[in-house]
Amino acid sequence: MAHDIVIRGGNIVDGTGAEPVSGDVAIDDGLITAVGQVAEKGDQEIDAQGHVVSPGFIDLHTHLDAQIGWDPDLTPVSWHGVTTALMGNCGVTFAPCKPADQELLAGMMETVEDIPKYAIMTGLPWTWEHYGGYLDALDKLKPGINVAGLVGHCAVRYYVMGERAVEEQSTDAERQQMAEIVGNAIDAGAVGFSTNRYAPHKLPDGRSIPGTFADPQELVEIAKAVAPRNALMQAVGADFEVLKAMADTTRGRILFSYGTGPDKGMGRAAADRLDEICDGRDITAITQVRGSGFMFGLQSALPFQGETWDAVRKLDLAGRLTAINDVDTAAKLVDEGKSAKFRFDLKLVFSLGDGKTPDYTVPAENNVDALGKAAGEHFVETFLRISRERGGKGLFNLRMFNQSLSELGDLIQNKNIFPSLGDAGAHVSQIMDAGWCSFVLSYWMREQGLYTLGEGIRRLTSGPARVLNLRDRGTLAVGMRADVNVFDFARVAEQQPELVHDFPGGAPRYIQRSTGYKATIVNGQVNVMDGEHTGVRAGQVLRHRG
Repeated sequence: MAHDIVIRGGNIVDGTGAEPVSGDVAIDDGLITAVGQVAEKGDQEIDAQGHVVSPGFIDLHTHLDAQIGWDPDLTPVSWHGVTTALMGNCGVTFAPCKPADQELLAGMMETVEDIPKYAIMTGLPWTWEHYGGYLDALDKLKPGINVAGLVGHCAVRYYVMGERAVEEQSTDAERQQMAEIVGNAIDAGAVGFSTNRYAPHKLPDGRSIPGTFADPQELVEIAKAVAPRNALMQAVGADFEVLKAMADTTRGRILFSYGTGPDKGMGRAAADRLDEICDGRDITAITQVRGSGFMFGLQSALPFQGETWDAVRKLDLAGRLTAINDVDTAAKLVDEGKSAKFRFDLKLVFSLGDGKTPDYTVPAENNVDALGKAAGEHFVETFLRISRERGGKGLFNLRMFNQSLSELGDLIQNKNIFPSLGDAGAHVSQIMDAGWCSFVLSYWMREQGLYTLGEGIRRLTSGPARVLNLRDRGTLAVGMRADVNVFDFARVAEQQPELVHDFPGGAPRYIQRSTGYKATIVNGQVNVMDGEHTGVRAGQVLRHRG
């Protein structure tokens, strides 16, 4: 009897941390039915000779909550081997939501996560009030990959407190009401709760978002509803004392964002602090996989000030190219660029190069300030020259976070942290880190050998699966859900980011394709083959199980 799919003759890396073994994988009815030597044929056979066969990758930090409404293929992460994505991070979600508050939550998502409000309001059905209804709406969208959701503190707090949620403390009764709403959301399928204590995350009126300065006891009370349900608490901007208070009260799982500074020894010191907070607690950190923060170029943001720059900013890429190739216009752009203060530290800005694969590993001494001085140029002249040479597609990366790859390497060797934090679906015209899985494979594993193949795949699969309490995903074993990647480890890489205008209303966003992936299978059906979506969308909304 034939199997639905047989992946034949690959190097199987099963996600447990074990190193590769040669063999086959059989799939039937969405499940893995054999791992090893499979004699029977498959209705579909995938030749994996010379390729790694691994579980699908799990992305623990996305903001695809809105984009799923108009892009159920969930690009770009689906081009990079991701088969399950966690949404609802950082406290900002679209449920619970009273009908009168829809625009407020959409505006909050726009200012915090750079997702256009118009796209949110027109691209989602807004048929829900409570979190379970939001998940029901996602079910009807038939996503291409699996998605799981957290219920956000901002939405919960505003639902309970209204305008008082922004700047006032909650009463005991309001805390109990929040905890009850969160508990109900988890019972309806949310895999946990997220909160945000990062003051620069603002409402449209400039005030910090609801919950930023909430008394930690509010989070403790909510944690009392989360942990007994075996659900997850996710936090951004929370200090160690707040994280410990949540963990020590309930002994529940905590996930938070972390990073390191650029100076020598900071990576090891950050790892030591992580060991201290995680010791005896179920706390997991995630971090960006490289220097990140803001990306710009002629095709996207123009970080220069002046009347001529303002005029060029209004043009499409073709018009911008024409403008910078005009001698008189270029001279005005240079004069204005030189006279206005540039708002970024040029020593933290790097060209991504002109190769098919962007160069995220440029040494610190080769920043654009040094490049300009070596060429006898002001940065505005360097910007215009590179933009001309690359047909307007040249991009520059500002390393605001994790500026040193060396220090970052010292941190992410720690057992308590996973490389992640691609922020897919957010900051869509400002960054493009959604290809982070491919960077882990190509740089940290293939080039640097920071992880063995077995350990690196574990950190992309079964490790995150445990954080999300996904007991049937993350490893290649008989009976597990058939989320599977087949890729050429020697070739996996990211392609250059590119700005497109495919959001509702023509709003811009960066996308980034990949190379080296032969097939990505979601719930037993091929979602991506040789870099292209097949049109089959077999993803599921993964609801919490206690």
